[in-house]
Amino acid sequence: MKENDIKKIHRKLEKALDKKRFEHTLGVAYTATALAMRYEEDLKKAEVAGLLHDCAKCIENSKKLAICEKYNIQVSDLERKNPYLLHAKLGGFIAMQKYGVRDKEIVSAIVNHTTGCPHMGQLDKIIYIADYIEPYRHQAPHLKAIRKMAFLDIDKALLMILEDTLKYLNALGNSIDPMTEKTYEYYKNNIQ
Repeated sequence: MKENDIKKIHRKLEKALDKKRFEHTLGVAYTATALAMRYEEDLKKAEVAGLLHDCAKCIENSKKLAICEKYNIQVSDLERKNPYLLHAKLGGFIAMQKYGVRDKEIVSAIVNHTTGCPHMGQLDKIIYIADYIEPYRHQAPHLKAIRKMAFLDIDKALLMILEDTLKYLNALGNSIDPMTEKTYEYYKNNIQ
């Protein structure tokens, strides 16, 4: 991706997202770039994935479902009941179709930024973590410790976020995507 392409993405997103979501997006792109520096990953890929991770977030839920049906994007029963969960999967599709992203690592990072998945690539981990620790986020449990850990051990930070996310969703009695649980089990068994 060229610098000019990133500027175009930036301008399109500013129009497509509400003000709060756009600020969050900039925070994720900034944090992802910093993490990419730390872990010697491609800075431009991290920035683009950070910018586009929530590109489908502000689409109405009914429209999310309609787009998925139109383009044969698989929707689970859980996603059908909670269409807001589709924003990551749909975001990968929109990144390709609307923003011209062809890089598989960027698309994967967008698709996996909410649930994670076993065997995540480094960019997947960077976007997943950046989404959680970006500077505009203030109310996540153990945020200070996770922010510190993110720059010390990316896998431990990932596991800490997964654990906190599952505790939070269980406490609320919310439905949990099975992929989040699989991801947690995978990293719990392969890190500790």
